[in-house]
Amino acid sequence: MMMTTGRTKIVFSDIDGTVLTSQHEVTCQTKEAVKKLVATDIPFVLVSARMPEAIYPITEDMGIKMPIICYSGAYVLDREGRELASTYMEEQPVRQLLMEIDEQFPAVTVNFYSGHHWYVTDKQDARVKREEDITSAAAEQADFSQLLAQGTLPHKILLMAEPADCVAAEKYFQQHYPQFQVARSSDILLEIMDGKVSKAVGIEVMLQAYGFDKSEALSFGDNYNDLAMLQYTGMSVAMGNAPADVKAVAKAVTTSNNDSGIAAFLTSQKII
Repeated sequence: MMMTTGRTKIVFSDIDGTVLTSQHEVTCQTKEAVKKLVATDIPFVLVSARMPEAIYPITEDMGIKMPIICYSGAYVLDREGRELASTYMEEQPVRQLLMEIDEQFPAVTVNFYSGHHWYVTDKQDARVKREEDITSAAAEQADFSQLLAQGTLPHKILLMAEPADCVAAEKYFQQHYPQFQVARSSDILLEIMDGKVSKAVGIEVMLQAYGFDKSEALSFGDNYNDLAMLQYTGMSVAMGNAPADVKAVAKAVTTSNNDSGIAAFLTSQKII
């Protein structure tokens, strides 16, 4: 671990693999640490590829009302749920993308996220059911072409796939859709958003809202879609369960998500 430089005024944290354990829970130690942090007027902000409805059950479980950064920075909400920023994907490239997914990767499950809504073509899909169980959010069945025709644009397209398809799809869509940000958030999930979007961009919006500088921000993350965030904030911490090249980017490394890594770092560095 490394000492922080300057006073931490705001803390940002990824969700899956970071604030949540492998069992998708927040440990008692992490809950207590975050409550202590917020009690000292240091905001704690969850930053995730998740939709708002998949983040709020966590904040409620923690017993803390907090601002959130959703869809990896595409949708930023203050602690009252008011919109601070929103970046949708453009209609025409999305139509083309959806068509190519069907052609090139017919075995994947496609999810269309827009604001507070999660649309799928088949609510009975086993992958959709699994995501509902993990996130507590509810999918809605819809025709994606009709959504686009009525002006509903996505903040995010999520592909659920077998690991090999996930790797292949990431490579293919990064190559063919430079206007989009394409990144795996796990072995079986591929997130696609507008190219201007990143967790760092979402954090920048939040810092402006609070009047803080990035040098006063601390971030926690565990995966490749956290790299922009870890590189952006003045202090950055990789979880013990993070891959080696993610740890290499962070300024410090803490214990794993299952070992209350956030609480361990905040306590050892006397931030709380």
